[in-house]
Amino acid sequence: MTKKALVVWGGMELHTPERGAHVVRQLLEEEGFAVTVTADYDALGAEDVGSNDLVVPVITDGTLAPDKMNNLIAAIRAGTGLAGYHMGLATTFRASVPFRYAASCYWVQHPGNIITYTVDVTRSDHPIMAGIESFEHTSEQYYLNYDPAVEVLATTRFSGEFHPWRKDVVMPVVFTTVHDQGRVFYSSLGHTADELEIPQVRTILKRGLVWAAR
Repeated sequence: MTKKALVVWGGMELHTPERGAHVVRQLLEEEGFAVTVTADYDALGAEDVGSNDLVVPVITDGTLAPDKMNNLIAAIRAGTGLAGYHMGLATTFRASVPFRYAASCYWVQHPGNIITYTVDVTRSDHPIMAGIESFEHTSEQYYLNYDPAVEVLATTRFSGEFHPWRKDVVMPVVFTTVHDQGRVFYSSLGHTADELEIPQVRTILKRGLVWAAR
């Protein structure tokens, strides 16, 4: 049976959400998924959202009415996967406590803005990271508040050059977790759609999307 995915985009144009959503669509279609891409946030809260095996919000901030959010969270808890990259999950629906709980992370800062930093692969034994070695990356180095329940697959260390009081803090870059029966995947890589063409970034995202699907 063909797996179904819903990709919803919106918010800051700086993050090229529409282009990013279509990269996600392409990655999933390569794996045989039937993918719906829309800019209608309400699709995430539709009565039948749980018929999707995966939902991917490529959204900066935004809001979803409480009844629709209840539908989304119920679907995730029942087994619909949740996945996101960069702004997706970390900044999506900032004001919703139920979504924050499911997303398992919250963006708070990127010291120095666009800088070059190292992504350290910490779980090379995990299928999402298999064959990927630590690499240099030029983008926003995301500082997150995150759920201690996550399984961290890759990290980055803050140099303290820009915020000395956070020198040597080690932060997740890629993680997985669960929200009841739903699998959750997040990668902080991918400030714009162009970054999703970088081989390691693309591979991590593709594998993570597939891993998170029901």
